Amino acid sequence: MFCPQSSAFRPLNVLCSEEKKEDFLAMSPVPWRIGASMKSVSSLRTEELVTYRRFLHKHPELKYDEKGTSAYVAKHLTSLGYSFQDGIATTGIACLIDSGKPGKTLIVRADMDALPIFEENKVDYASVHKGVMHACGHDAHTSVLMGLASDLKEDLAAIVPKGRVLLVFQPAEEGGQGADRMIEEGILEKYDVSAAIALHVWNHIPVGKIGVVDGPMMAAVDEFTVTITGISGHGAMPQHTVDPILVGSHIVTALQSIVSRNTDPLDSCVVTVGAFHSGNAFNVIPETAELKGTVRTFTKEMFDKAPDLFRRIVENIVGSFGATVAIRYDRTNAPTINHPYVTSIVRRAADTVVGQGNITEEGAKTMGGEDFSAFLMRVPGCYFFVGSMNPSKGFIHPHHSSKFDFDESALPIGLSVLKEAVRLYLEEN
Repeated sequence: MFCPQSSAFRPLNVLCSEEKKEDFLAMSPVPWRIGASMKSVSSLRTEELVTYRRFLHKHPELKYDEKGTSAYVAKHLTSLGYSFQDGIATTGIACLIDSGKPGKTLIVRADMDALPIFEENKVDYASVHKGVMHACGHDAHTSVLMGLASDLKEDLAAIVPKGRVLLVFQPAEEGGQGADRMIEEGILEKYDVSAAIALHVWNHIPVGKIGVVDGPMMAAVDEFTVTITGISGHGAMPQHTVDPILVGSHIVTALQSIVSRNTDPLDSCVVTVGAFHSGNAFNVIPETAELKGTVRTFTKEMFDKAPDLFRRIVENIVGSFGATVAIRYDRTNAPTINHPYVTSIVRRAADTVVGQGNITEEGAKTMGGEDFSAFLMRVPGCYFFVGSMNPSKGFIHPHHSSKFDFDESALPIGLSVLKEAVRLYLEEN
């Protein structure tokens, strides 16, 4: 899940040489066993999943630098006898598994990148890369997809009755637009993809529950920088100036009209100015002021309208004061909108695994962003949450926290739901 970097995040580039890749692959993590009491959870992969997850958690890599992670995944796929395409969008992998019978192609996707955060957890699988941490659960997602690869090798006909499943290990979800890059490099056309599914461990939902909703689930993420240029002068003689701070203040207030007067009250939109910088003296009206912030929209309609609304408000205010402006408005990702049919498949799969009473919409909508939306803008699909919070074990910290960790009982649950969703979709299409 992508959230724009805050001042608490301290960026660090971790380069991965060929030697680092060899070191990465040579390490042998210690297996660990857990249990999960669910309606229908296959526990055969539990130890394997935890082993993968803890190894990946210990060796996190930033966006587009997931060379060790990609090599670790590739080694696993090779050991299973699969052929695959690597190097997609730098470090991405696509592994096509064919039933040999005509049918549709379903993507199951996992993101691989970590965050520039100093981990504070005191566990034996804590990050060994100072300043880099799996603080969002992408280690879990990659591990679950590796587990799915293992299950497909052992029981392909039961999981893929017809058609094909495409396992996609994606780089750079955290603000790097890795999904867009994989799509631009032709992954959807090459494999004739019909639909897409992905999961996310979620510390806002208790372990043992699945969070999924029809329609919009996560917001679009837009980022803006507004640079206002006025006329500087003495603070005691404002009549000779054009004050960019005053102009910026009006913009901050007026931008909220996008939410209050341009968004359907039953829809959701957030406009936040997170930074406002100008001047450095108490008695000088500065020449420039800079605003930075984010716009979050939840529906395709508002996603399409937001940039023009934003520009019109800013430009009209600036013009009315006689200042000038430069606007940078960047689109990081579109809203994550689930397709009704594929979502119904996931709901049925979740019912098989955790039971209807453990499927929830509460906590399953968020104004955070997710670049899996790039797939969902092109093919029908579903993105769902696997509950991973467990206060009794201390797993309460939110995603992108330096203390983030989760209940690993979520891993076999997520795998079981994915397997059943794959089976149902390909059986029916």
